[in-house]
Amino acid sequence: MSKSNSKGNDRENSAENGASNQTESMRIDKWLWAARFFKTRSLAKAAIEGGKVHHDGDRVKVSKEVRIGMELTIQQGFDKKTVQIKALSAQRGGAPQAQLLYDETEMSVARRELLSSQRKLHNLARPEHRPSKKDRRQIHKFKEKNNQDSVVDWHNDDAY
Repeated sequence: MSKSNSKGNDRENSAENGASNQTESMRIDKWLWAARFFKTRSLAKAAIEGGKVHHDGDRVKVSKEVRIGMELTIQQGFDKKTVQIKALSAQRGGAPQAQLLYDETEMSVARRELLSSQRKLHNLARPEHRPSKKDRRQIHKFKEKNNQDSVVDWHNDDAY
């Protein structure tokens, strides 16, 4: 009976400490999955193979062993994050536990916020509504007129 109690305590302890099952190193695809950068390990693998994950400016392989203290650059969509590994975990926990596995650098946060604000400002230049049929006719007429003015008759030697 004491064996079943000790097993139960071990499970409780490992559940309390999200990164308690730390090892000295682990595969990068598994760490990216556990840190919740990617939903599945296969998506993490695809991102690594696609050159979206770098260590010290170099692309990494899926089997790369990561250690505590390593700095990774991870690109997801428009966002490019530079993170430093604080802990290793072979288990995927909740978001609060996953955030304990890494620290994003201050420069990375500032760069992402700047690029995000620039994207938002760029989107303000879009029209508020789709062009109506009348607007489309005017746009088409305008384009035709400008294309005719800019076309040079290359076959007519009298133009020179």
